[in-house]
Formats: sequence, C-alpha cells, structure tokens
Amino acid sequence: MAAGVLIAESLRAGAVLSNLQFSVRRIQRSASGNATVDQPSVWTLIFFDVADAEAEALAKQLSVALNAPGWYVDLHTATETFIVFPGRIFRYPRGDSQRRAEAEDYGRAHGIPESQLDWPT
Repeated sequence: MAAGVLIAESLRAGAVLSNLQFSVRRIQRSASGNATVDQPSVWTLIFFDVADAEAEALAKQLSVALNAPGWYVDLHTATETFIVFPGRIFRYPRGDSQRRAEAEDYGRAHGIPESQLDWPT
C-alpha cells in the first residue's frame, strides 16, 4: 500500500481527481508555520493510502491538478518514492539519495522553501 499526504490548498481551481480508489486516513488543519507568499497560512492535510498499483496513476493526475508555484505531493510504497510537482514527477527507489537530491533541487528551483522539502526517505 502506498501512503502520502496531499495539502488540499495545493490543488488548482477546477482540478479533478477521478477514477481512483484511495483511503483517507486522516484530515488535519494546521498552521503551516513556513508558508511562502504564494501559500495560505493554514493548510488542510489529507493523509491517504492507495494501492501500489494505483500510485503511478494518482501521481499522474496530481501532476496535472497541482497549482504552481511552490507545491508538491509525496507518496511512497515500500520500495518507491513519488515526488509530484505541477507537470513533473520524480519516481525513484526509496533510499536513492541522488534522485532525492534531484527532486529537492527541482523543488528549490520552483519556489519550495528548504523547510518544506521534508518528505520521508
């Protein structure tokens, strides 16, 4: 089972995620503490699980649905990490520090502060 976190405010207006089977484990409203000028100060965090076989399809839909700049979604299976930016997906084996660094560099270049580049290894 793949697990991830989606910030509801990261979805662009009119975005639709459809034909996916996933479970919401928790919904939490939190003050971000490190929002950029393009981000609201309070976020709605959606913690979810999706079948490993659906992870790639969800990542593709999210890459179209995310607002830019400054947003991403992380999801991971037992063996793979998906870091999804608007229009770009990084998919790599968990623990691959070189590919993680590439995703972090991409995030920095697209307005994500260092403190938000904190997805699980």
